[in-house]
Amino acid sequence: MDSRQLRYFAAIYEAQSVSRAAEGLNIAASALSHHLSNLETELATALFARKPRGMQATAAGERLYSHARGILRAINAATDDLQEKGREVTGDVSVGMSYSAVKAIGVDLMKSVMTDYPKLRLSLSESLSGSTLVHLMASEIDLAVVYNPPNDPKLRVQPILEEEMVCVGRADIIGDSEVPVTFQELLNLPLILLRQGLSARALLDDASLLKQLESRARFQMNSVQAIAGCLVDGLGCIVGTRLFMRELLEEGKLHARPITKPTLTRTLYICELADRPATFALEAVRQLIMKLIFAALSEGRWDAFPVRQAD
Repeated sequence: MDSRQLRYFAAIYEAQSVSRAAEGLNIAASALSHHLSNLETELATALFARKPRGMQATAAGERLYSHARGILRAINAATDDLQEKGREVTGDVSVGMSYSAVKAIGVDLMKSVMTDYPKLRLSLSESLSGSTLVHLMASEIDLAVVYNPPNDPKLRVQPILEEEMVCVGRADIIGDSEVPVTFQELLNLPLILLRQGLSARALLDDASLLKQLESRARFQMNSVQAIAGCLVDGLGCIVGTRLFMRELLEEGKLHARPITKPTLTRTLYICELADRPATFALEAVRQLIMKLIFAALSEGRWDAFPVRQAD
C-alpha cells in the first residue's frame, strides 16, 4: 500500500463513485478501478459494496478511510513544511479548543494569524474537551487546547493555566452573598453539569469530587446554550468559571460565589499527538496560542493562574 493508493481510495470513498472520483482526479475510470482492485487484493478484503447507484464502503472500508485521512493529512503537512521558501510560515493547521479558550482568545488568534502569518491557513473548531480529544486522536486536528486530558502515551501535553471553579446561578438559587459556599453546601443545591464528551474529568482536576457532583446533579447537558437558558430561568446552578458565563454575570442575570473546603480547580493543556513531528506552521500557531493566553491572563481577561511548567 502506498500514498497514491490511499489517495485514490479516499477519492472513491468521498465521491461514492469510481467515475466521479476519476473525474476529480483527472484519470481514467478503468485505471482507478484497477488500483482499487489491487488494493482490495493486497488487503484481502472488500472495501466497497458495489450498488446500482454508487459505491458503499464496507466496515473495512470505513476503517481504512479513518486511517487514510490521518495519513494523507500528515503527508500534505510534511510536503508544505519542507517546501517552505525562506522559512516563511505556510501550510494548514487545524486547532480544536474548549469553549472557554475560544471565548478568551479565539478572535485574537484569527486576527494574529492574518497579520503575522498571511500565508498560513488556520482552521479553528470549538467543542467540549472530550470531543476535541477524539478529533485529535483521529488526526482530524493538529492541536487541542483542552482541560484535564487523560494520561495517554499517545499524547504530548503541556499544562498552561489553572482555573478556580465557582458556583454560578441566580441569586435566589445560590444566595446573593459573596461568602464562599462549601463543597458540602454545594451538593445540596440543584446542580446542572456540563457533560464533556468522553472526558467528564475535564470539569475538575479531582475525579472523586466530580463523582460526588455527578451523583447529585439534577441535569447533565452538553449544550452551553441550554445550560445558560436553564440558569437564567432558575432551574439550577453550575460549577464553572466566571469566564464561562461572563456576559450573564456582567448583566446581573446570574451571580457567582467562590467554592471552598476544598477549592475546586481545573487545568488547561495544549495537546498534540506524540508520534507526529511538529511543522514550522504548527510550532508558530502553538507559540501564538500560548502568547495570547498569557496576555489574557496578565490583562485580567481570563481569571486564572499560569502553570509554572509552561513558563
